[in-house]
Amino acid sequence: MWLELGLAALAAVVVALVVRTFLVQAFYIPSGSMQNTVAIGERVIVDKVTYRFREPRRGEIVVFIGVDSFTPEGPTKAASGPTVRLRAVLADLGVAPSVDPDFIKRVIGLPGDRVACCDSSGRVTVNGTPLQEAGYLYPGDAPSALRFSVLVPPGKLWVMGDHRAVSQDSRAHLGDPGGGFVPIDRVVGRAFATVWPPQRGRLLGTPATFASVHAAWACGVPGVAPTAAVVAGNPGLAASGRPAR
Repeated sequence: MWLELGLAALAAVVVALVVRTFLVQAFYIPSGSMQNTVAIGERVIVDKVTYRFREPRRGEIVVFIGVDSFTPEGPTKAASGPTVRLRAVLADLGVAPSVDPDFIKRVIGLPGDRVACCDSSGRVTVNGTPLQEAGYLYPGDAPSALRFSVLVPPGKLWVMGDHRAVSQDSRAHLGDPGGGFVPIDRVVGRAFATVWPPQRGRLLGTPATFASVHAAWACGVPGVAPTAAVVAGNPGLAASGRPAR
């Protein structure tokens, strides 16, 4: 009997590890950078399979490792000690923040895209097409208080949080060595649902506004070097230190 229970428990652990490594993983949300789409304390489920067959698309919410793009710090899972190991286990279960520098943001620009802000109506544009972001932007937030114009390099993404006033996203890292761009190979997967708390459980879709954006080559977007101009008086973006997740 005890042998059977032990084997059943071992099998359950193996299945859980396989699912977590190759299929889906839960992530705890510690910051408000994606409000109100995803709130502080919620748990999201990340699909780790889709991007094995295709690359991310505009408008999708992704979880990525921020090493060398959003933070210079290396992963901490190699650290020893029972507290670190326990925290890593809880993070893998999605009930505590990750011990690695994982971030969750929305994909705005793909490789080759020209992403800029702001047009005459104060909107973010992608390849000249203005985004209608009212459906997911945090109430009262402007699309961006930071003026910028960037050309997304090959193999990279331009990402932004839905709560623009507090999100330390690609805009906040324009002056860093990586230019604020996230390498596609650092993307863990696509966040497609929230599962906790139960009453807030829902699917996370792609806003319709991104369907109107055409590829850069189809819009005749010139390949010029990225530039950015910082608008004064924006403490949310001017703050230094570790980015909010």
